[in-house]
Amino acid sequence: MTIKDDSQTSTTQDSNYTNRLVEKQVIWWKRLLDVQAPYRWNMQRLEPGLTLEIGCGIGRNLINLKGNGIGIDHNLYSVQVARKRGLIAFTIEEFQNSYFNKPQQFDSLLLSHVAEHMTQKEVVDLLTKYVDLLKPKGKLIVITPQEAGYKSDSTHVEFMNFIKLRNIVKQLKFNILQEYSFPFPRFLGIFFIYNEFVSVSRKL
Repeated sequence: MTIKDDSQTSTTQDSNYTNRLVEKQVIWWKRLLDVQAPYRWNMQRLEPGLTLEIGCGIGRNLINLKGNGIGIDHNLYSVQVARKRGLIAFTIEEFQNSYFNKPQQFDSLLLSHVAEHMTQKEVVDLLTKYVDLLKPKGKLIVITPQEAGYKSDSTHVEFMNFIKLRNIVKQLKFNILQEYSFPFPRFLGIFFIYNEFVSVSRKL
């Protein structure tokens, strides 16, 4: 998808997008304070098991999964960065021919900060392609930014709140297990860029 931004073209598939992701993570204060600690804890407490992350970017969540995750992304540059970090990541085409692309391989599917780059229909179509890779009663974890985070990225397409996430889950025929705001209460999402909607559901 392509979004116009300040008279320039920006897409989630180009090298500029990958560079921006890298630059965000190497800011000195983020490394000093270990800002990923609460998000790492949140991911692990969900007990996702072996996880397929759809739209893994440069591997932030794969690192938080501590070696129990496989990533795919449509951005070759991001996949290359993830691999350099010692993570298992594939382009979409590579994954299709990989050992991991087989039914009931994964305990969870993770879609983190991806849905907002698409429409609801596109999210359903995307996840439908991978549902068969989940084990029976496998989990679907969808994480999206709240208001401040949504406004911070010009490549975002549709604001995905709990109402829209429930609609997506319903179309996929999953049952909601948990919905919550993280790391802070919902109202702070208007101001705090890193506040997230977290939706966890289970395959019927």
